[in-house]
Amino acid sequence: MATAVAKKFDSSNNGPKDPSEYGILWIQWLVASSLLIAELLVLGIKFLITAIESLYRTFLPPMEKSLQGEIVLITGTGHGIGRELVYQMAPLGCTLVCWDVDESGNQETIKLLADRGYKKNVHAYKCDVSNREEVLEVAARVRAEVGDVTMLVNNAGIMPCRPLPSHKPQEIRKIFDVNVLAHFWTLEAFLPSMVERNHGHIVALSSMCGIVGIPNVVPYCASKFAVRGLMESLYEELRAANGGGGAVKSQVKFTTVYPIMVGTGLVKKPRNRFPALLSLLPPEKVATNIIKAVRRNYKELSIPAPMLTLDRIARLLPGKFIQHTKDFMDTGLDPDD
Repeated sequence: MATAVAKKFDSSNNGPKDPSEYGILWIQWLVASSLLIAELLVLGIKFLITAIESLYRTFLPPMEKSLQGEIVLITGTGHGIGRELVYQMAPLGCTLVCWDVDESGNQETIKLLADRGYKKNVHAYKCDVSNREEVLEVAARVRAEVGDVTMLVNNAGIMPCRPLPSHKPQEIRKIFDVNVLAHFWTLEAFLPSMVERNHGHIVALSSMCGIVGIPNVVPYCASKFAVRGLMESLYEELRAANGGGGAVKSQVKFTTVYPIMVGTGLVKKPRNRFPALLSLLPPEKVATNIIKAVRRNYKELSIPAPMLTLDRIARLLPGKFIQHTKDFMDTGLDPDD
């Protein structure tokens, strides 16, 4: 409105014809300016409340929600973080749906769960999550045999480690098929029912390589940056669809996880100058932190926790600061071969 009023005063527009219009235009301009100032004040108050809430939650985290009765589908459950998530979620009263392209590894997970006394409410399916048709087909079976999935954990991923010129085109395509496009296919299969019921939780495993790029894993870093963008924009899309400010608050939650190097077998040659600070994380510890974040409805989580905050602070500094820090830390991945 203020812009429109200013245009009326533009000399090229020769101003208003009737001198009495000047008073009306000034009133309109004052009203528009007052509204803008009021909105800025409200925004400032929201910033202050958010800062206080964030500080408060640092010392007193939210209560952990129950997973009793939830139908939780986890991809990549044949080993590593996926297997640990299954182990730790089983005692929480949820129904588990385990997906992996490695059928033998997946069945081993199920057997180990049974050995621990968890035979009921556990379902295993062989599924290549990079294949859209297969994802939709197996998802239909899950709906028919188990029910509507209420929590989706996109965990499956691959990480070949070598300089970019050494990556073959088909390998790069496979990285994106598994690490990125698979998220779209599982979301296509399970998100609509969550939105329709206004209940659900989407969890995506990104990586600190989706926050900071490092050598020898260029396609992997790019894929994890993509997962970060997917989750952030999808969250905003649902928020906007529900009135932005919360006219109808969406109860579909989102959690994006950014672990640093994890000992799942994907990381074969880690390089770490300060192992006491940034050691290779055990999958069970990562799974514990993921479940805690999910139960607290955290939107983002880095493991270790301070990494995300430190990166955001570093981005405020000159660009070379991050490069100097990387050189000092000398932490990364050497080529597999």
